[in-house]
Amino acid sequence: MDTDTDRDTDRATATAGAAAAAAGRAASGNAAGGTVRDSGSAAAVPDFDTCVRAVRSKDARFDGWFYTAVRTTGIYCRPSCPVVPPKAENMTFHPSAAAAQQAGFRACKRCRPDASPGSPQWNERADLVARAMRLIADGVVDRDGVPGLAARLGYSARQVERQLLAELGAGPLALARAQRAQTARLLIETSAMPMGEVAFAAGFASIRAFNDTVREVFALSPSELRARVAKGRPAAGTGTLSLRLPFRRPLTPDNLFGHLAATAVPGVEEWRAGAYRRTLRLPHGTGIVALRPQPDHIACQLWLTDWRDLAQAISRCRRLLDLDADPQAVDALLSADPVLAPLVAKAPGRRVPRVTDGPEFAVRAVLGQQISTAAARTHAARLVLAHGEPVTDPGGGLTHLFPAPAALAGLDPAALAMPQTRRNTLAALVRALESGELDLDVGSDWIRTRAQLSALPGFGPWTVETIAMRALGDPDAFLATDLGVRYAARDLGLPTTPAALVRHSAAWSPWRAYATQYLWATGDHPINVLPPNTSDEKGTSPS
Repeated sequence: MDTDTDRDTDRATATAGAAAAAAGRAASGNAAGGTVRDSGSAAAVPDFDTCVRAVRSKDARFDGWFYTAVRTTGIYCRPSCPVVPPKAENMTFHPSAAAAQQAGFRACKRCRPDASPGSPQWNERADLVARAMRLIADGVVDRDGVPGLAARLGYSARQVERQLLAELGAGPLALARAQRAQTARLLIETSAMPMGEVAFAAGFASIRAFNDTVREVFALSPSELRARVAKGRPAAGTGTLSLRLPFRRPLTPDNLFGHLAATAVPGVEEWRAGAYRRTLRLPHGTGIVALRPQPDHIACQLWLTDWRDLAQAISRCRRLLDLDADPQAVDALLSADPVLAPLVAKAPGRRVPRVTDGPEFAVRAVLGQQISTAAARTHAARLVLAHGEPVTDPGGGLTHLFPAPAALAGLDPAALAMPQTRRNTLAALVRALESGELDLDVGSDWIRTRAQLSALPGFGPWTVETIAMRALGDPDAFLATDLGVRYAARDLGLPTTPAALVRHSAAWSPWRAYATQYLWATGDHPINVLPPNTSDEKGTSPS
């Protein structure tokens, strides 16, 4: 959807932090028949009785919310573990896998708790802990250490450590270690890579640290972990890895993959053989991913030039598809509105299509101001051909990375076939990104970034909220000035002026980005349609 209208209209603002987390936990906790703690609690774990009920009912909705440790076995599990539940007096509950590991528990070999969906809190909230968790998942601690993480957050290392310990029971090093262990397991079980290469690709500083961590977390040596894999499973080819990305049900893939395919930039993205494919710019190299929706998971195939980027590539793919969302909490709140209730019932579990690269999307959002989706794709494709970095695609027709801000810094605005005002807007955005003044990465401060975007010339409510929704990941971003949203509001009998629609949308907070998806879905637009599962060798990039 594409329009940026009057600056003087009201626009939605971020409503993150405690309200978002509390709403999500309340919805899930009530479903289990219990209550949950407010997000201001020391640890973001539901109360003891709720946790016990979730474990006894094997409620998969709580996977990733907390981890169950069993004192008598020394094992920690996800709530939906299929084994016979232990006695309540033998259970303890932890807010993170790292906290359970810190307490001396090892991962269950049956339910594989390290592979459960991530906690939705980290994508719902805008506080220090949530921002830190998003950055840790993106590999900042492995690359820059705890001081680098603290610098990105604008706090001291001691403050960050204290906040994470208080809420998650583990500091940044332990959380990063848990992620390295999960990455190592993936490589051990799904590739034929030598163990020494696995160790360094997973981020370990030495083979000894790799061996000790794997034994401690999984109670098996790396060789024993690999031996447990079915003998008939083919090893991944050189530079490729196939895995499953779990999610919380339900998930409606139509608008999620439809949006990505319909807005695909030729050379950077494509829809091929039932999968969305795109190039990735990663910390140590480049990558290509193919993502294919399945009933109970997303099939993911990765081609990487450097295996050290595996954890970051997976994290960015999960973020792109909003796989850590809590759809039941979202849909329960939106269904309370009698206008939205039928839309939710018809296709529950809609996700917000997000991005793998914030600066890339911001540039694309400016290119798409006040023009059609097809025209925006054309502008972006020209930019890619002129300034993008070439890549080799072993499985399709992708040719380039989207140009980084540094590559666009010397761009001659006169070469762009667009109005002068939009050229000025793009130039101002590129300068802000290249200088580091504007931060659009996963750990950015949503409120501060909104203010910075709004101060740029040519940035009105639509552009700011589009970037907030898809690049920053704010679940409460709302595009009140978007034509598609306003057409849907008109057809549904909702207020149609932006100011009135924002007032009405207060009841949908903190999930207004998801309400936007349900409103868009009422229209006849390619973004709402899952592309056909074609085997066309050339792939497709719908216009």
